Amino acid sequence: MKLTKELWGTSPCGKEIYLYTIENSKGAYVKLSSIGAGIVSVVVPDKDGNLADVVLGYAEPASYFGDGPCSGKIPGRYANRVALGKFTLDGVEYTLPVNNGPNHLHGGPEGFQNKVWESREHEGGVEFMYYSEDGEQGYPGAVKTVARYEWTEENELRLTLTAESDAPTVINLTNHAYFNLNGEGNGDILGHIFTLNASEYLPTDATQIPLGESAPVAGTPMDFVNGKPIGQDIKADFEPLKIGKGYDHCWVIDGAEPGQIQFCCELYAPESGRVMEMYTTQPGVQVYTGNWLSGCPAGKNGHVYEDYTGVAIECQNYPDAPNKPDYPSSELRPGEVYEQAIIFAFGVK
Repeated sequence: MKLTKELWGTSPCGKEIYLYTIENSKGAYVKLSSIGAGIVSVVVPDKDGNLADVVLGYAEPASYFGDGPCSGKIPGRYANRVALGKFTLDGVEYTLPVNNGPNHLHGGPEGFQNKVWESREHEGGVEFMYYSEDGEQGYPGAVKTVARYEWTEENELRLTLTAESDAPTVINLTNHAYFNLNGEGNGDILGHIFTLNASEYLPTDATQIPLGESAPVAGTPMDFVNGKPIGQDIKADFEPLKIGKGYDHCWVIDGAEPGQIQFCCELYAPESGRVMEMYTTQPGVQVYTGNWLSGCPAGKNGHVYEDYTGVAIECQNYPDAPNKPDYPSSELRPGEVYEQAIIFAFGVK
């Protein structure tokens, strides 16, 4: 395995930005950035052995700061939405910045995704660390977060997320990479076959806050249990799809158990033959079909991304869990370690 590090630029506040490349013996490689501990590229072969980058990204490092799509990065302190930017913990109400309609999204405008993380090569992988001060974006407690990436000879990208806090807080971490298995900039993902290990999803209100209980996917456009093209039902006369102009929902992963790796989904592009399987310890997965990508910063290799040219598959806790006692707990207390894993396994068929 070959691991290299290069200076990629500087942030608006003058911090150095580093880009890491991990390449295996077959020539497949990933590029990782210290901006939001992000995935910049995943270059893997198609059914004919041709390499291509299957992750959307930008031409300039500066474009990764404050971008609407949160491309490739790790949002936090709480990924996804918190209703009205408020939650109560141990009897104290906390107020967070509202940046998505009436709600708080991805930790706010200055969330983890818009920070330059500390980074190092460590034991064959790359580790990124971010220290979030007590009160940052309204959250209680100082939190140290570490994101560790490993790239294998089998073309698996393994991500481990850990965090510790010095006071009670809430946390929800994931990765927000957008995938197109025909190669970034090469058309839309509506023809990708998507199979999801989830027989229930979380219906939401018009602002995409879960209503509470999960609902069965059977008989609805939310059913991916047996696999179907992403675009097959995306324009269906179904209120949840009208709200977000496509899929932007959290599914409940079947068989999810805390601390146990479980199969989440499979994404397959018949044209290229590339397939990506995902496994995770997380209880849910937010699937966002890039419904609002048009107008995002200029893409890599001169590409311009339009709506539906990439899909984000975000393994995570449920949206608004801090306000939903029946959901898996998002609380992190002193002496505890938050630890979650996501595996992106690439192949062909």
